[in-house]
Amino acid sequence: MCSDMCSDIAAKSSRLITIVIPVYNEGEAIQHNLPIILTEVEKIDCIEFQLLIVDDGSVDNTAAIVKDFCEQNKNIELISLNRNFGKEAAVHAGLDYSHGDAVIVMDSDLQHPPNLIQKMVTLWQEGIDVVEACKSTRGKESLISRGLAEGFYLLFYYLTKLDIKNKSDFKLLDRVVVDAYCDLPERKRFFRGIVSWMGFTSAKLFFDVPERQYGESRWPRLKLLQYSISSMTSFTSAPLHLVTLLGFACFFVGFIIGGVALYDKFTGNAVSGFTTVILLILFVGSIIMVSLGQIGIYIEQIFNEVKNRPAYIINRRKSHLKKGN
Repeated sequence: MCSDMCSDIAAKSSRLITIVIPVYNEGEAIQHNLPIILTEVEKIDCIEFQLLIVDDGSVDNTAAIVKDFCEQNKNIELISLNRNFGKEAAVHAGLDYSHGDAVIVMDSDLQHPPNLIQKMVTLWQEGIDVVEACKSTRGKESLISRGLAEGFYLLFYYLTKLDIKNKSDFKLLDRVVVDAYCDLPERKRFFRGIVSWMGFTSAKLFFDVPERQYGESRWPRLKLLQYSISSMTSFTSAPLHLVTLLGFACFFVGFIIGGVALYDKFTGNAVSGFTTVILLILFVGSIIMVSLGQIGIYIEQIFNEVKNRPAYIINRRKSHLKKGN
């Protein structure tokens, strides 16, 4: 049966799939989770897998543990970044250094179920460029976190017209998609958004998010908020246009209040005091400050891009890569 399947896909040059796994301070979990991922991929016939672990500047023993795995298994490689550049940079590094005819990006905590990999590969062999794993349920999550996530998806779709609701970073990308992603010149990236924006043929697989077995999430709410703002502003300039609309709204309100004040003045009904003036100043001042803040966010994005610094720097001494990388 395996020989029949292999002959069916012989027309495709696809033989190797790279699994990119970004990690950060996962020493407690990865020694348990990596063997589970390996066991799942070894069940898949006629496909060779390469695991590329990207250590995003962990300060625990994550890199050392992965290095031990690399020495025991020739199909595992380690890229260790010089410091914590962020998950997006780690994913970018993994895609840059991947060799597979397709690449799967997944987390190491098993909340991206490894048993979906087989279905992903099957859809890819049928000609799908992007196979996306989407959350049918979000697992154990507080109402606040769930509400914030729903609000982000809704706002992101409203501003960009890209639907990423309940999509995850757990994706299979054909080599054509990976090359297109890596060729993009921008440095501040939003992986899920860019993959949707590129418009390759895609299919969805749905999964229930399992409970995390080891360790804790490295995404506090403040960091998630910063990530959300960065993601939206990298995809749309709509907030800048909102500044213009707020300016017109402020002018309109000021025109009405000014007209009322002049009317009261000429009719002798003007009341002494500064309530109206104070409210108007507070209203206009608030709009100006919010607008300047939005403009500042975009200036920061421009500043980061024009510096042209690399998105990541690899620590070669800590990494474990095959010759040629």
